[in-house]
Amino acid sequence: MSDKFIINGTEIKSGENKIVNFNVARLPSNTLIDLPVHIYRAKKKGPKLLISAGMHGDELNGLEIIRRLIVENRIKPTRGTIVAVPIINIYGFLLNSRYLPDGKDLNRSFPGIKSGSLAARIAHTVMKNILPIVDFGVDFHTGGANKNYPQIRCDINDEKNLELAKAFNAPFIINSNLRDGSFRKEAQKKGKRIIVYEGGESLNFDEFSIREGIKGTIRLMNHLGMTRRSVRKSKNIVISSSSWSRAPKSGLFRSYVSYGDNISMHQKIGSVSDPFGNEENKIKSKTDGYIIGLRSNPIVNRGDALFNIGLI
Repeated sequence: MSDKFIINGTEIKSGENKIVNFNVARLPSNTLIDLPVHIYRAKKKGPKLLISAGMHGDELNGLEIIRRLIVENRIKPTRGTIVAVPIINIYGFLLNSRYLPDGKDLNRSFPGIKSGSLAARIAHTVMKNILPIVDFGVDFHTGGANKNYPQIRCDINDEKNLELAKAFNAPFIINSNLRDGSFRKEAQKKGKRIIVYEGGESLNFDEFSIREGIKGTIRLMNHLGMTRRSVRKSKNIVISSSSWSRAPKSGLFRSYVSYGDNISMHQKIGSVSDPFGNEENKIKSKTDGYIIGLRSNPIVNRGDALFNIGLI
């Protein structure tokens, strides 16, 4: 079997590290927009692992996880190959936006098409050029307006997905069905398992989530036999489903619990009051579970999602 590893016409030999750029589009100013892909090949053969981030341009923790793995020299395998894409959605990153300029969500645009929308073209580039050269992957995401406790999302009924999730060893594993148009679903159709890591909130660095993402990546590399670095394992809880507790009124939200906390049915977990001290509405949990997501912005409208409660 040939040991050649070629991407976008560039050959990366055993033991080499290279950055390969894909031109995905141009700005209206005619400035080129490139998608940089970092390749780290060990001298020994082994698995090919994708680590990607920035699918949504306002989700920054994954970018920082990959950046630190690179600068701290912990991304290089002793066996196999790491393919690292720190920012898939360059446009969204430049605009501090989840979406592309055409308003489309890149993670609902797979498998894409070469002559389609901007989102479809980027998705096509990833599917045609990056997915075929990897065996497994971790796609790093961040919570939106609500802060997510570090978690892996995957279909826990798929044996390989669950194996990868347990090897990553984030505090929570959340059962998550495959969504149409997502990178994860289209990769699975091609026989490639992609698990999703989420932690923190958009447009902010969350140090705890970043550290957990780095440790999880190294644990996964260890599990795949790509490296042998010492990383302590932690308690791991599998969440079968989750439900949102929402604001009963508009006003100012206060949480009585922290994300990651174990809570009980009927426990007072928060309140929403009017700004002038005339009324306060207590929020009680309707179930036992864990706080896997928590709203940060205290200004809420009736029906806003406040607590994401994971059920065992």
